[in-house]
Amino acid sequence: MMVVKIAFFSLVAIFFSIGMIVPSFAHTTVHVEPYEIEVGWGIEPPVVGIRNDLVFKITEPGETEGTRKGVTSVFKDLDATVMFGGVSKKIDINSDPRPGYYFSPIIPTKTGSYTVEFKGEIHGMSVDVTIPVEDVEPTAVLDFPPSSSAGDTDITALKNAISSIQQDISKLNSGETKVSSNGGAAYNYAIFGLSIAAAAIILAIVSLVKRK
Repeated sequence: MMVVKIAFFSLVAIFFSIGMIVPSFAHTTVHVEPYEIEVGWGIEPPVVGIRNDLVFKITEPGETEGTRKGVTSVFKDLDATVMFGGVSKKIDINSDPRPGYYFSPIIPTKTGSYTVEFKGEIHGMSVDVTIPVEDVEPTAVLDFPPSSSAGDTDITALKNAISSIQQDISKLNSGETKVSSNGGAAYNYAIFGLSIAAAAIILAIVSLVKRK
């Protein structure tokens, strides 16, 4: 599975590099005059357990009306904190070669909603904002074939096996199935063997459920 994921992202990177794919980002932008702060994920959709980047773009009005330019040295006096539920972590920010672009590597470990909080100053302008980013998805959005399909089939087969064992025990109890002439000992061994088989199957089902 890991090899498939690596190959997938490698192909995406190649297509980006040769211009075959135009990225479509679900980023959020807030205005803190005169600045615009845009926040999002480097790889979308973000998937739990897969390395990603929180990416930031900070711009200000350009010299020509209607244009904007990147702001450098933004995080000199500005802190960024990523938050999930009641958990938070101050993150280190790396500068992209492009002016105004920044990123912070992260491996999201839980699915759900993340936010990024900015507190401090950008060149003397006070900033205190919290910005949501796109929800982190489970690996099911990339898995193929779905990992649950084989597990469900295995569990069904194991349940059928338990049903068969229960029927065998019922037949022994009713006398429908005959045991050898040594009487009680043979019967006890038969019941014991069937019980061991049933226990093994139940443990296998529990293992499959936990793995899912």
